[in-house]
Amino acid sequence: MGQSVIKLKKQELKKVVEHYKPYSSSKKPPYSILAAKTNGCAITIYESGKVLFQGSTHAEEAAKWSDGADQPKQKSNHQNMPDFLKKDHIGSDEAGTGDYFGPITVAAVFVTARQQALLKELGVKDSKSMNDETIKKIVNDMLQTDMVYSSLTLNNEKYNQLQRRGWSQGRMKAWMHHHAIQNVLGKLEDGVKPSGILVDQFCKPDIFYNHVQATGDKPRRDLSFMTKAESYSTSVAAASMIARYRFVQEMEKLSKVVGFDLQKGASKVVDQQIKRIVNSRGQALLDKIAKVHFANTKKAL
Repeated sequence: MGQSVIKLKKQELKKVVEHYKPYSSSKKPPYSILAAKTNGCAITIYESGKVLFQGSTHAEEAAKWSDGADQPKQKSNHQNMPDFLKKDHIGSDEAGTGDYFGPITVAAVFVTARQQALLKELGVKDSKSMNDETIKKIVNDMLQTDMVYSSLTLNNEKYNQLQRRGWSQGRMKAWMHHHAIQNVLGKLEDGVKPSGILVDQFCKPDIFYNHVQATGDKPRRDLSFMTKAESYSTSVAAASMIARYRFVQEMEKLSKVVGFDLQKGASKVVDQQIKRIVNSRGQALLDKIAKVHFANTKKAL
């Protein structure tokens, strides 16, 4: 079983504890603050500040918190800053991975050096810093430009099928990023070649390549990876906004199916909505609207 270990500062450790509390286990190892399990990963948080991630998704789960670790992670980003960020390049990002309800969506966008200024003027930046209504407005403006993009949606029914076949969420994401990038490259005019391709990093590059290879596709070896890439790359920021926009659209469709607004994330409110759906429509519906392997299913039932 693979594992990752990071050490966090006190303030960041509190955030991690709060995040994993809904998935906590009653059994805790000695000197630990919290033991939890979610998304195929066992997490143990120790009094020393160390956090242990074990399981098939250990790398992706640890990557969520690496920027707050006692390591020069941000410095590493600057040291490895690709030289093509202000040139024509492709960026890719995803949405919906931590949400119980709704699909995973991935977008890849090719932005030229000329288009970068225009997209910034339209308000393109990290989608996590904006509400859904703002994202909708900006994306609608973005889609009127001549930028080349591709967006993919992995619906819940297919997601659950792949998960039961042994696919980790990391493999699904890598598979989608790979195909979104390939789609964009296929749409470019003859002779147009990006200066680089940047993926918002959710796992180590070698793991990403292994994930793609495990799906039967040949991985590209010309990719660059950065954590929080949307803060540095206009292409990735545009991709993050399109991915979020598509995710919100799908959530609105699923909300109409159940008859009320589905909650994003994986909180206790989600657990209550699961009970409501199961009581009124039956458990089978969850397979079409949710990531059923999340701990929320078991807790709600």
